[in-house]
Amino acid sequence: MVSSKNEIGILGGSFDPAHNGHLQISKIAIKKIKLKKIYWVVTKKNPFKKKPFFSLKQRLTKIKKLVGKSKIIEVLYLDGIIRSSRSIDVVKYILKKKKPKNLYFLIGSDILSELHKWKSWKKIVKLTKLVVFSRLGYDNKSKGSTVVKHLKKKNIIFIKNKPIQISSTFLRKKKTN
Repeated sequence: MVSSKNEIGILGGSFDPAHNGHLQISKIAIKKIKLKKIYWVVTKKNPFKKKPFFSLKQRLTKIKKLVGKSKIIEVLYLDGIIRSSRSIDVVKYILKKKKPKNLYFLIGSDILSELHKWKSWKKIVKLTKLVVFSRLGYDNKSKGSTVVKHLKKKNIIFIKNKPIQISSTFLRKKKTN
């Protein structure tokens, strides 16, 4: 699709916990979009959820173990630096500090259905190229979402991947049972 030295992706979230699904979509994005770097931006707390299940320290430890020695995937915790956990603030920070040719915002189709509820979502989709990965049970609903209607096929890439079965919600439920 794209070939440039400065193509950057952002995969953000609370990563509560991080799992192989996050790694899978990162590898797919690296291959299909030719990303040179993906920042996994960890937030202390998801503004749409209650208290995280795992502590920030536990999540960062697990994420770093999962990512290993990857030179392409880099883990960032920016809440203290940018004094926000909002995606729009992360996007602005990465654009200012890294000056990418293109910035790709990586999400699952489950998130696409809810993205219009996010703070400054229109700015996010204007400043980035939205990359949407298939999530079992969400693809059809997401394609009729407010965001898709707003974008009218501009700045949005749907990746046809095998739906990722694992989720952080599933893993948290498994831990409590």
